[in-house]
Order: sequence, then structure tokens, then C-alpha cells
Amino acid sequence: MKNLTVVTIMVLMCSSLLAGQNTGQQPAAPAKPAEDYSGMYTFLQEGEFVQVTVEDEGRVTGFVSRYGELESDKGAFLDQFFKQGKLDGKSLSFTTATVHGVWFEFKGTVERGEGKKAGDEAYYVLKGNLIQYSTDADKKTSSKSREVEFKSFPQE
Repeated sequence: MKNLTVVTIMVLMCSSLLAGQNTGQQPAAPAKPAEDYSGMYTFLQEGEFVQVTVEDEGRVTGFVSRYGELESDKGAFLDQFFKQGKLDGKSLSFTTATVHGVWFEFKGTVERGEGKKAGDEAYYVLKGNLIQYSTDADKKTSSKSREVEFKSFPQE
């Protein structure tokens, strides 16, 4: 019993010594941008949008929600999730998955828009180059490039 008491006392002393140590260092918090650009932005047509979510270390997830343009999907709402996305400072890029032979690649910047305060429409604007790729039934790929400006939706 005496040995058990001595061991218990030693364990308590060691644990209190370890608990009392403080190196003064906190674990490093993941790098977050000074501003959060996450949210919904306009896309090419009325009713279409891009959902952008900025995650840790500049990783970007999201999707494009758009109307189909092919004979087989004309007018249907299609969601195309990002295969990859990245935010480096204010430089934003993403590539969507292919849906019905179509995918998008965006490269541009996030800028302050005409919105007066955070949450206003067009508080942020995605400006850059959007390439729309299409693969036809013969597996031939074509592309259409255009300069775009996607405005953030108002937030409540």
C-alpha cells in the first residue's frame, strides 16, 4: 500500500509540473485573408450564379449554377462544382467539373465594387477572363474566352 501511495504522489507531482509549464507559444492559426470573399456572385445570365467559398490556406470551393444551352438540356438548371480553386491574395482562379460536355475556367481578381458596405450588392466584384470549353459528340473540344465581371449578391 505504501508503494502505491508513493507512486500516486509521484504521478500527481509530475502531472502538476507538466501542467504548470507554459511555453508562451500558441499554435499558429491558419492564414486567412484579411477580407472574406465567400458568397454568391452573378454569372453570365440573369438567374445564374457562382457560389465561392474561401477556405483555409487559399483553397476555394464552390460551384457555378447555370442554364443548359444544349438541345438536350436547354433551360435546365445545371450545377457545376469546382474541381479546383485557389485564392492568392486577390488573385482568384477556379475550374469547374464537366457537365454535358461543358466546363469553365476563370482567372482573375477579387476587387471592391460599387457597394457601400459589406453585404451590399456588388460590394465585391470578380473580374477576369472566363473560358468556356465544349466537347461535341465527335470528342472535338472548342473554347470561347471572354472578359467578365461578376458582382456579389446582397447579403442580409
